[in-house]
Amino acid sequence: MGFTPLEGLMMGTRSGDVDLGVLLYLAEKEDLSIQDTNTLFNKKSGVYGISGISYDMRDIEKAAGQGVERAQLALDMYAYRVKKYIGAYAAAMKGVDLIIFAGGIGENDIETRKKILEGMEFLGVEFDPARNAKVRGREFILTKPGSKVVVMVMPTNEELVIAIDTYNIVYDADFRI
Repeated sequence: MGFTPLEGLMMGTRSGDVDLGVLLYLAEKEDLSIQDTNTLFNKKSGVYGISGISYDMRDIEKAAGQGVERAQLALDMYAYRVKKYIGAYAAAMKGVDLIIFAGGIGENDIETRKKILEGMEFLGVEFDPARNAKVRGREFILTKPGSKVVVMVMPTNEELVIAIDTYNIVYDADFRI
Protein backbone atom coordinates (compact mmCIF):
# COMPACT_ATOMS: atom_id res chain seq x y z
CA MET A 1 0.00 0.00 0.00
CA GLY A 2 1.24 3.45 -0.81
CA PHE A 3 -0.28 6.86 -0.01
CA THR A 4 -3.72 5.19 -0.15
CA PRO A 5 -4.93 1.57 -0.29
CA LEU A 6 -5.38 1.99 -4.05
CA GLU A 7 -1.68 1.47 -4.69
CA GLY A 8 -0.49 -2.08 -4.56
CA LEU A 9 -2.41 -5.30 -4.72
CA MET A 10 -5.98 -5.55 -5.95
CA MET A 11 -8.32 -6.09 -2.99
CA GLY A 12 -11.93 -6.95 -2.40
CA THR A 13 -13.32 -3.62 -3.60
CA ARG A 14 -10.20 -1.61 -4.45
CA SER A 15 -8.55 -1.63 -7.85
CA GLY A 16 -4.91 -1.80 -6.79
CA ASP A 17 -2.32 -0.47 -9.23
CA VAL A 18 -3.95 1.00 -12.28
CA ASP A 19 -2.77 3.12 -15.19
CA LEU A 20 -3.70 6.72 -14.40
CA GLY A 21 -4.98 7.01 -17.95
CA VAL A 22 -7.73 4.51 -17.09
CA LEU A 23 -8.97 6.77 -14.33
CA LEU A 24 -9.09 9.77 -16.66
CA TYR A 25 -10.68 7.76 -19.48
CA LEU A 26 -13.44 6.35 -17.26
CA ALA A 27 -14.15 9.70 -15.61
CA GLU A 28 -14.54 11.36 -18.99
CA LYS A 29 -16.39 8.49 -20.74
CA GLU A 30 -18.88 7.95 -17.88
CA ASP A 31 -19.06 11.66 -16.91
CA LEU A 32 -17.92 10.87 -13.37
CA SER A 33 -17.16 13.49 -10.74
CA ILE A 34 -14.01 13.20 -8.66
CA GLN A 35 -16.11 11.70 -5.84
CA ASP A 36 -17.77 9.22 -8.23
CA THR A 37 -14.35 8.21 -9.58
CA ASN A 38 -13.06 7.79 -6.02
CA THR A 39 -16.04 5.58 -5.17
CA LEU A 40 -15.54 3.53 -8.34
CA PHE A 41 -11.87 2.76 -7.60
CA ASN A 42 -12.25 2.31 -3.82
CA LYS A 43 -15.61 0.59 -3.47
CA LYS A 44 -16.63 -0.92 -6.81
CA SER A 45 -13.38 -2.29 -8.19
CA GLY A 46 -11.01 -5.11 -7.25
CA VAL A 47 -12.35 -8.64 -7.28
CA TYR A 48 -15.85 -7.25 -6.72
CA GLY A 49 -15.71 -5.10 -9.85
CA ILE A 50 -14.20 -7.85 -11.97
CA SER A 51 -16.51 -10.61 -10.78
CA GLY A 52 -19.63 -8.46 -10.51
CA ILE A 53 -20.59 -10.72 -7.60
CA SER A 54 -18.87 -9.95 -4.31
CA TYR A 55 -15.71 -8.83 -2.58
CA ASP A 56 -15.70 -12.13 -0.66
CA MET A 57 -13.44 -14.69 -2.31
CA ARG A 58 -15.63 -17.53 -1.02
CA ASP A 59 -18.58 -16.20 -3.02
CA ILE A 60 -16.39 -15.70 -6.07
CA GLU A 61 -14.93 -19.21 -5.83
CA LYS A 62 -18.42 -20.68 -5.55
CA ALA A 63 -19.55 -18.77 -8.66
CA ALA A 64 -16.40 -19.79 -10.56
CA GLY A 65 -17.16 -23.40 -9.65
CA GLN A 66 -20.58 -22.90 -11.25
CA GLY A 67 -18.96 -21.70 -14.47
CA VAL A 68 -19.32 -17.93 -14.05
CA GLU A 69 -16.53 -16.60 -16.31
CA ARG A 70 -16.15 -13.21 -14.63
CA ALA A 71 -15.73 -14.94 -11.27
CA GLN A 72 -12.96 -17.14 -12.69
CA LEU A 73 -11.36 -14.07 -14.26
CA ALA A 74 -11.34 -12.29 -10.87
CA LEU A 75 -9.65 -15.30 -9.22
CA ASP A 76 -7.09 -15.59 -12.00
CA MET A 77 -6.31 -11.87 -11.98
CA TYR A 78 -5.93 -11.80 -8.20
CA ALA A 79 -3.51 -14.75 -8.16
CA TYR A 80 -1.56 -13.28 -11.09
CA ARG A 81 -1.16 -9.94 -9.36
CA VAL A 82 -0.03 -11.50 -6.06
CA LYS A 83 2.49 -13.61 -7.96
CA LYS A 84 3.69 -10.50 -9.80
CA TYR A 85 4.22 -8.66 -6.51
CA ILE A 86 6.14 -11.57 -4.99
CA GLY A 87 8.42 -11.58 -8.04
CA ALA A 88 8.89 -7.82 -7.94
CA TYR A 89 9.75 -7.76 -4.25
CA ALA A 90 12.05 -10.77 -4.61
CA ALA A 91 13.91 -8.87 -7.34
CA ALA A 92 14.05 -5.67 -5.28
CA MET A 93 15.40 -7.57 -2.27
CA LYS A 94 17.81 -9.65 -4.36
CA GLY A 95 16.09 -12.86 -3.30
CA VAL A 96 13.79 -14.11 -0.61
CA ASP A 97 14.07 -16.61 2.24
CA LEU A 98 10.46 -16.71 3.40
CA ILE A 99 7.04 -16.02 1.91
CA ILE A 100 4.17 -15.71 4.38
CA PHE A 101 0.47 -15.97 3.62
CA ALA A 102 -1.66 -14.16 6.20
CA GLY A 103 -5.07 -12.57 6.50
CA GLY A 104 -8.35 -14.13 5.41
CA ILE A 105 -7.32 -15.19 1.92
CA GLY A 106 -3.76 -16.15 2.81
CA GLU A 107 -4.82 -18.18 5.83
CA ASN A 108 -7.84 -19.94 4.37
CA ASP A 109 -7.86 -19.96 0.57
CA ILE A 110 -6.19 -23.19 -0.53
CA GLU A 111 -6.87 -22.73 -4.26
CA THR A 112 -5.60 -19.15 -4.40
CA ARG A 113 -2.40 -20.09 -2.57
CA LYS A 114 -1.94 -22.97 -5.04
CA LYS A 115 -2.37 -20.67 -8.07
CA ILE A 116 0.09 -18.19 -6.64
CA LEU A 117 2.78 -20.71 -5.73
CA GLU A 118 2.71 -22.91 -8.83
CA GLY A 119 5.59 -21.93 -11.11
CA MET A 120 7.66 -20.30 -8.37
CA GLU A 121 10.43 -22.89 -8.59
CA PHE A 122 12.75 -20.31 -10.18
CA LEU A 123 12.77 -18.51 -6.80
CA GLY A 124 13.63 -21.71 -4.95
CA VAL A 125 10.08 -22.50 -3.83
CA GLU A 126 9.41 -26.23 -3.68
CA PHE A 127 5.65 -26.00 -3.19
CA ASP A 128 3.86 -29.04 -1.77
CA PRO A 129 0.21 -29.07 -2.95
CA ALA A 130 -0.62 -31.92 -0.56
CA ARG A 131 0.58 -29.90 2.45
CA ASN A 132 -1.29 -26.84 1.15
CA ALA A 133 -4.55 -28.80 0.92
CA LYS A 134 -4.36 -29.68 4.63
CA VAL A 135 -4.30 -26.23 6.14
CA ARG A 136 -6.74 -23.44 6.84
CA GLY A 137 -6.28 -20.78 9.48
CA ARG A 138 -3.32 -22.18 11.37
CA GLU A 139 0.44 -21.83 11.24
CA PHE A 140 1.81 -24.29 8.71
CA ILE A 141 4.69 -24.70 6.25
CA LEU A 142 3.54 -25.19 2.64
CA THR A 143 6.88 -26.11 1.08
CA LYS A 144 8.71 -29.40 0.94
CA PRO A 145 11.49 -30.04 3.47
CA GLY A 146 14.74 -28.57 2.13
CA SER A 147 13.02 -25.91 -0.01
CA LYS A 148 15.41 -22.97 -0.50
CA VAL A 149 12.50 -20.61 0.13
CA VAL A 150 10.11 -21.51 2.93
CA VAL A 151 6.45 -20.64 2.35
CA MET A 152 4.10 -20.69 5.27
CA VAL A 153 0.69 -19.70 6.53
CA MET A 154 0.79 -17.39 9.54
CA PRO A 155 -2.54 -16.46 11.16
CA THR A 156 -2.95 -12.83 12.12
CA ASN A 157 -5.21 -10.94 14.45
CA GLU A 158 -5.42 -7.54 12.79
CA GLU A 159 -8.17 -6.32 15.11
CA LEU A 160 -6.00 -7.02 18.18
CA VAL A 161 -3.03 -5.17 16.65
CA ILE A 162 -5.26 -2.17 15.86
CA ALA A 163 -6.66 -2.22 19.41
CA ILE A 164 -3.17 -2.37 20.97
CA ASP A 165 -1.87 0.40 18.70
CA THR A 166 -4.89 2.56 19.53
CA TYR A 167 -4.41 1.95 23.25
CA ASN A 168 -0.72 2.86 23.00
CA ILE A 169 -1.53 6.08 21.13
CA VAL A 170 -4.35 7.15 23.46
CA TYR A 171 -2.54 6.31 26.68
CA ASP A 172 1.01 7.06 25.49
CA ALA A 173 1.87 3.52 26.52
CA ASP A 174 4.00 0.70 25.14
CA PHE A 175 1.73 -2.32 25.71
CA ARG A 176 2.86 -5.46 23.93
CA ILE A 177 1.69 -9.05 23.79
